[in-house]
Amino acid sequence: MSIKIISDNRKARFNYEILEKFETGIVLTGTEVKSLRAGKLNMGESYATVIREELFWLRANISTYDHGNQFNHDPVRIRKLLVHKKELTRLIGVIQEKGLTLIPLKAYWKDGRVKLELGVGRGKKLFDKRKTIQDRDWNRDKARILKGGG
Repeated sequence: MSIKIISDNRKARFNYEILEKFETGIVLTGTEVKSLRAGKLNMGESYATVIREELFWLRANISTYDHGNQFNHDPVRIRKLLVHKKELTRLIGVIQEKGLTLIPLKAYWKDGRVKLELGVGRGKKLFDKRKTIQDRDWNRDKARILKGGG
């Protein structure tokens, strides 16, 4: 089982407290797959939502394929996500809870198929973000001191 990361949404881990992660499949067209092979994915502002008991990925930008013709895809179209029925019913209950949302964390190739790792997250407040920055700076300084660099 080989995994090759296409895109990683690091800003999501800064803006949200991730409570739970799970893997989904994505319904794609041919030119979208070719663009993803070239690594042309921007998922910074994207999110997932449930519409009529189906899971969809919104505001993800897969750039058009360079060598595509008139049948090229729409870069920001709504894409269906594939999950098991039990996972979907559990997710519907979880995201109806106050303040929780589905955030894409990373997209990757797994056994020749594109997978999306979604996280159930709660938005961080400004003071939580400051604490995250402070902890990151302290860990960096601590590593520098332990290494002997000062």
